Amino acid sequence: MLPSLFISHGSPMLPLTEAPARRFLEGLGASLDRPRAIVVASAHWETERPAVNAVARNPTIHDFYGFPPALYRLSYPAPGDPALAERVHGLLAAAGFSPEIDRERGLDHGAWCPLLLAYPKADIPVLQVSVQTHLGPAHHLRLGEALAPLRAEGVLLIGSGSWTHDLRRFRGQAMDAPEAPDVVEFSDWMDAALVQGRRDELLAYRSKAPHGADEHPTEEHLLPLFVALGAGGTAAKPTRIHKSASHGVLRMDAYAFA
Repeated sequence: MLPSLFISHGSPMLPLTEAPARRFLEGLGASLDRPRAIVVASAHWETERPAVNAVARNPTIHDFYGFPPALYRLSYPAPGDPALAERVHGLLAAAGFSPEIDRERGLDHGAWCPLLLAYPKADIPVLQVSVQTHLGPAHHLRLGEALAPLRAEGVLLIGSGSWTHDLRRFRGQAMDAPEAPDVVEFSDWMDAALVQGRRDELLAYRSKAPHGADEHPTEEHLLPLFVALGAGGTAAKPTRIHKSASHGVLRMDAYAFA
């Protein structure tokens, strides 16, 4: 059975930038059994209630501005899977959510940028699931738990966000700037809490983790972690499968739950 994953997708420029996280993602697909489909909970699709997209082929959403023209020429026309979208909708409804199906939306850069590196042929069906930032970590843990049966059906479940995401300090920092001490403290605490199974503390990371609210001034980029954690199941053993930093303040860590 495939693991569930949390990955840090980084800047939209990652596919065009030499970086450890890019090299990790380029090898990720080959390290896993080939999935029949991929479902991504992306930090860049925020809705009032859970939604899943159902399209025949995914448009590539360039949901950013001010980047070099080469970035806007990239596309990831992966097929969708409307039947699987109905399955996702049914699982969420059965778990007590009030989900919606979006029959137009494609893939934002939280999905297509890492998948372009991991599965460059764009030949695996991809669906996106939205996050509800106003509902917090416990809601997203339950959402992941509802989707967990898909893992036994050959579906790769990915939460795509960022291990740290304080963009207030991002601009002006060199790619290889030394990692800030507060970023290290937060990351070490989060890793220990995951490995030791301290879920209650993880759910309260904003008050429990050192610098929790500073590393995530808004929560949308960490909430996909809780989707992946829930999808892994209560017996899942978290494994850190990548660790790096960019610009001194953005950690690009990734985890597998199996």
